[in-house]
Amino acid sequence: MPARPGKDDLDPLLKDGPPRRLVVLGEDADLGSVLVRLLRRELLEKVEVAYVPVSRRSAAAAAWGLPKDTGQAAALALDGKASPVPLIRDDVGGVLVGRGEIGRFQGEAYCDDELVARGTVRRLRAAPGPDGVSSISASGVKAATGRALQVGCVEASVLVDGVAHPRTVTRWTWYRHTSDWLLVR
Repeated sequence: MPARPGKDDLDPLLKDGPPRRLVVLGEDADLGSVLVRLLRRELLEKVEVAYVPVSRRSAAAAAWGLPKDTGQAAALALDGKASPVPLIRDDVGGVLVGRGEIGRFQGEAYCDDELVARGTVRRLRAAPGPDGVSSISASGVKAATGRALQVGCVEASVLVDGVAHPRTVTRWTWYRHTSDWLLVR
């Protein structure tokens, strides 16, 4: 598969009945792309997903407690057990598997009903985890975890798992989806 596989790459693999387990070898954004396709095909609760990061700096591996060593991650991908974990979506149709970032943030951000940032901060970072989505503590940003992280701001750039969103935004939401995904770990 190519990097960040899409509909034309994955749907033919899924159309004749989903596989029991998919192994994603790649970057965090590649894992996110696979999960988007499983979400759209309503297969999140049917297909186990194993992740073998190609970078030791994988935020997704850190968020989900996966090995960062390729060999260890590959062994786990073959022999590990799958368990449901929260799927964190955004309001433009994507998912967050490792790290989200809004740079040069000027505005307000809430994690559920808790104010986590107000004013100007260098960046607002978010991460998925077993309890939902979290804001990551930094200068001017309070750490919190909840069902949703909602942002209203002046125009800002968003990075999702290392990939820049194509447009600047004035609002953004990461939130826990109603269904979990099956992560092998």
